[in-house]
Amino acid sequence: MILQTVIPEVPGAERIIAEADGTMIPIADITDVTADGETADRRKTRKCRWKEARLTLAHPEGSMHPVFGCTLGSPDDTGDQSLCCAIRSGMGRVTAVHCVGDGATWIAGQAERVFGGGFLIDFYHLCDYLSTASKACAPDDHKAFFKKLKQLMKESQASAVTELLKPFAEPALAPDEKAPVRCCIRYMTDRPGQFDYRGASEKGLPIGSGEVESSHRYIIQDRLKIAGAWWKEDNAQNMISLRTLRADGDWEDYQENNKAA
Repeated sequence: MILQTVIPEVPGAERIIAEADGTMIPIADITDVTADGETADRRKTRKCRWKEARLTLAHPEGSMHPVFGCTLGSPDDTGDQSLCCAIRSGMGRVTAVHCVGDGATWIAGQAERVFGGGFLIDFYHLCDYLSTASKACAPDDHKAFFKKLKQLMKESQASAVTELLKPFAEPALAPDEKAPVRCCIRYMTDRPGQFDYRGASEKGLPIGSGEVESSHRYIIQDRLKIAGAWWKEDNAQNMISLRTLRADGDWEDYQENNKAA
């Protein structure tokens, strides 16, 4: 996919839905030559690690045909991919972009950088925090407490939720793994303006990023996370690019261009 990062001078689609998410893939770093210039035993020099593959998608509101992008690069590389997906989906100068993702700071940061904001935290990701906090706040009736918190969040009452949680917050010296209420409060207060679920619902916009999360499986994981597979980083990026190309329906054009070259 040719990276397009200049928004066309046309009105464009009324609204674009954009999502982003990351998944870890196995990478192997292999040394072919030793420091002495000798041929290395690649079985002994292989070092394995995990690296985040960042997947983005965009499509006009109501469309069932997203445009995908994926990179092993930096957050800025991912933001550029996201902008390119939006442009290919019909973004113009007056297009509103609705971005959804989990709480990873790079996702919100790139939404701000390339789209100027309009970011919403995935509601179901937030609910993981609310559910765990509810069990600490009301152990005897945590389901009812959790239901109340969820309803308040659906009404965009984030401040009301944090006020309800504050009396149950653990001491500052308690480690995070034993402080679910404090962690939930921090998660919410560190992300102001990213919980307007009522506003999104009133416009018929998604409040979850399940579309991009489910796309990981058939674009990335089905090929790059098969049992026993480890990838050189360049090869992994090439494979991801090919699979993204196919998901976008550009495979035949890619093949024709290769033949012409």
